[in-house]
Amino acid sequence: MRPRDIGLAVAVMAVWGFNFVVIETGLDHFPPLLFNALRFTLAAFPAVLFVGRPQVPWRWIIAVGLILGVTKFSLLFGGMAAGMPAGLSSLVLQSQAVFTLFFAVLLLRERPRPVQMAGLALALAGVGLVATRMGANLGAFLLIIGAAVAWGLSNVVTRKASPPDTLRFMVWVSAVASGPLIVLSLLVDGPSADWAAVRAIDLEALSALLYVALISTLAGFAVWGSLLKAYGASTVAPFSMLVPFFGMASAALFLGERIHAVDIAGGVLVVGGILLGLTRFRVVPSGLVKVGA
Repeated sequence: MRPRDIGLAVAVMAVWGFNFVVIETGLDHFPPLLFNALRFTLAAFPAVLFVGRPQVPWRWIIAVGLILGVTKFSLLFGGMAAGMPAGLSSLVLQSQAVFTLFFAVLLLRERPRPVQMAGLALALAGVGLVATRMGANLGAFLLIIGAAVAWGLSNVVTRKASPPDTLRFMVWVSAVASGPLIVLSLLVDGPSADWAAVRAIDLEALSALLYVALISTLAGFAVWGSLLKAYGASTVAPFSMLVPFFGMASAALFLGERIHAVDIAGGVLVVGGILLGLTRFRVVPSGLVKVGA
């Protein structure tokens, strides 16, 4: 990769890592479902009027909208609102790589390599280690795990869709997600609670909303999609392992969250397991084993 593109990849990971701090801030002002609904509504409109028609079948857009937009982010926001720390959320959510592999085997009939299975076991051990100190927050932890499951499923569906333009795809996915989220928010929180939160919007709340909708969702996925198209998933995907490091560091810096030794050990296992699963070993003519990605 060119140095400029490496810089772009790292910048996107920093944006997505800091996004967990911004979500925590937004949840101080909005109920989780309303925050999610406003996020995807703002990401979709007015952009949907200018990006052109979808380039993939509607079934894939609807599926990703419901799985990623409605399910994954509602569980993530709900888990964080229930007490899951922002930094730990950024780490535990990376278990999506484990569930992506699981759904790829189940739905796409992919055959995992032994090294992928070893990496999966290592990452699950890391998640389990983090879970041992959740205590009263175990319910919130399980909501984040649910979000990771939904993200893994949406990754497989997105792979089947193979959108040629990631930005356009995300705008239409956001448009599909916004309607059900608004309805869910009204049903769960109630119109009076939602209206009270909207009326109380201040500069901090608006900044959080603009960040998660425009910078993290639209700008982040647009750059990420262009890098995937230019270099391929095997080259670009490992950069996602930087997200929990930016997430935990920014949560410690801006929210005062403590980083425990168990969190560090669990993070090493999760990230190490995922990176192990991305590694390819092959025998070269000299008889040596060559390692690659």
